[in-house]
Amino acid sequence: MIFAVAIISIFYFTIIWAFIIGFETLKNTENKNSTPKITFSIVVPFRNEFENLPVLLHSFSEIDYPTSMFEIILVNDASSDNYNPIIEAFKTKNPHINCTLINNNNVTNSPKKDALIAAIKISKFNWIVTTDADCKVQKNWLKLFNQTIEDKNASFIAAPVKFKYEATFLHSFQNLNFMSLMGSTIGSFGIKKPILCNGANLCYNKATFFELNGFEGNGAIASGDDIFLLEKILQKCPEKVCYLKANEATVETSSEKNWNLFLNQQLRWASKTTAYNNWFSKFVGLTVFIENLLVITLGFSTLFISEYWKYFVIVFISKFVLDFILIYKTAKFLKYKKALNYYAIITLFYPIFIVFIALSSLFKNYQWKDRVFKK
Repeated sequence: MIFAVAIISIFYFTIIWAFIIGFETLKNTENKNSTPKITFSIVVPFRNEFENLPVLLHSFSEIDYPTSMFEIILVNDASSDNYNPIIEAFKTKNPHINCTLINNNNVTNSPKKDALIAAIKISKFNWIVTTDADCKVQKNWLKLFNQTIEDKNASFIAAPVKFKYEATFLHSFQNLNFMSLMGSTIGSFGIKKPILCNGANLCYNKATFFELNGFEGNGAIASGDDIFLLEKILQKCPEKVCYLKANEATVETSSEKNWNLFLNQQLRWASKTTAYNNWFSKFVGLTVFIENLLVITLGFSTLFISEYWKYFVIVFISKFVLDFILIYKTAKFLKYKKALNYYAIITLFYPIFIVFIALSSLFKNYQWKDRVFKK
């Protein structure tokens, strides 16, 4: 038992420490205000986002980039709300911005991938930028993508996402969970072993997308448009993949409004992990699951074997400290340190949450955008 505890913990601590080093290795990108040269097609699939669309569209209107060099393609995925007047009002107020609305045609088990493909097929420009309807972008967003493409000759660029602040425990729980993922994402890019990215803030070359047959092979999985594409490009041209570590390029989104929505989101994200092709991604995911299971097992075992207390304390405190370092660096980068307020409390429950989601994702259905997706 103790030997297994030592081996598993060594693997876990090595991974987290590597991500911490990678986070520091990957330097922040400073905005050089370089001359715009790249043209972008911004793609936004949406379904029943009546409340969020005005915020997103307003942020698009404030983008500091020549309007002749980007377009917006909104893809309606069978919305039943009154979204059209919002889009028409935006187009009327901003006639200088090329904004197109199309309807999605579902042909696979992944409506979002279908929506992205439909938009990419009609896009006018060479670079695709994706975000979500519940997001808000910053004015220098496209400038920094332009700069990164020019400086690094990239074909695929991942960029940061953060939650809009809300003073609730539910939000804090989601935020710390999300920051651990964001920190691991940045850290993995820093050690040149990318494992994650987020479709709410991605940029990729359209020719490369079609050359790799887009999302082909992943249509049966509802989510994963971001990570599966990352894996494809990593296999073909890893040197063309990079991370845009810049606060000015960060996209802001909202956390889920209740626990049920949050759990369904986590089940959706976790359900795709078994389909990963990247061995390192699988290794990290399995190690994180086993380490959290180990913490629970050790804690429970102390009720029957008193000498296990010292092992539990050593493992728990070591994990507490290392996880905090990575999350703290992420919060500092995102200028979001107040997100750490509940860290100590949430850490007590987090292993149970991780194990529950991981096991549930193997057999439990989940809901997404009022649709049920079955295992």
